[in-house]
Amino acid sequence: MKICKIFLAALPCLLLSVSVWAQNPPQTPEQREKQMTEFIDKEVKRLTDMLELEYWQEFYVDSTLNHDLRARQAELLDMQKARVENSDLYMAISDKWMEKVDSSFRRFFTEEQWAKYWKNGGKRASKEREKRASKR
Repeated sequence: MKICKIFLAALPCLLLSVSVWAQNPPQTPEQREKQMTEFIDKEVKRLTDMLELEYWQEFYVDSTLNHDLRARQAELLDMQKARVENSDLYMAISDKWMEKVDSSFRRFFTEEQWAKYWKNGGKRASKEREKRASKR
């Protein structure tokens, strides 16, 4: 439960940091790659521990995060290179990719794992994305 509360408290900070990070990425591609790899590794471990994932599920979580988060990062960097300053557009891109992550997770999590994931932040994050989408 303690991890869940920490995750829920950290979620807004994560979303804000994505927006700030998109506008001010680390200086070198190597630093960006290292930061992304570390984040994905920590998230895979967190989900594996929390949901007691089987080996094959851990592989799919890792693959999903690697593909979708890197695609999100590339899209955000393209926006930055185009000198787009509207932070709502950055959040829309981030929300789109996080919806894809949730959709992928839903396919290979068991009902119990999905319920636990949803209860421990997934539902809240989804509602926040829906709220932002309705404001656009």
